Amino acid sequence: MKFTFVTLFANLVEGYFEDSILKRAIEKNLFFVDYLNPRDFSDNKHSKVDDTAVGGGAGMVMNPQPLYDSLRDLKKRDKDVHIVFLTPVAKPFRQNDAKRLAKKTHIAFVSGRYEGIDERVIEEFADEVFSIGDYILTGGELASLVLCDAISRNIEGVLGNSDSLSVESFETSLLEAPSFSKPKNYEENSVPSEYLKGNHSKIRSLKLALSECKTKFFRPEQLLKHRTRKSYEK
Repeated sequence: MKFTFVTLFANLVEGYFEDSILKRAIEKNLFFVDYLNPRDFSDNKHSKVDDTAVGGGAGMVMNPQPLYDSLRDLKKRDKDVHIVFLTPVAKPFRQNDAKRLAKKTHIAFVSGRYEGIDERVIEEFADEVFSIGDYILTGGELASLVLCDAISRNIEGVLGNSDSLSVESFETSLLEAPSFSKPKNYEENSVPSEYLKGNHSKIRSLKLALSECKTKFFRPEQLLKHRTRKSYEK
């Protein structure tokens, strides 16, 4: 798997891969990361990549020429590259998307800046467009990293224990049950006693009940989905 970050600010992204799980995955050649700067393709003598918005409005917009030429070059080098744009004006990114995209061979994340990207670029090159939430960021680099992290951990071998994927939030309609570590007692707080008795059947039942409680509190719509599915299965 290869990830290409199409960004004006590669330095904002590079540091994320210098530690921990993703660094080890790169060292094991489980995936690769590279960068493509649209500014390098600008035909402006000052390497300018933005301009005023047609029709008025505040701020500047990334103009089409540098992005058109950089993405054309990318597709010329790899016709199978899957190009993803990050924008709040898009469908939400979900865990199922992460699992599905982990099967691709090459994904390019296009990070916007300023007031956004000229829509003609998105219409011409986007294979998919995602949002990571109902809020506005300064640029698309953080959103690109969110997708890359979520996708890469679904690549075989990236996680030390692949079984951990199966118990995480959003693998079902429920949020994940609370986790506890040693010591068993800390500052007069103890882990649930059932966790200490070694009865795995009862532990699973308790974890399910705790998952339902968490989901009811934080994401009630997910609990409704869970109960609807269970009712349908009966």
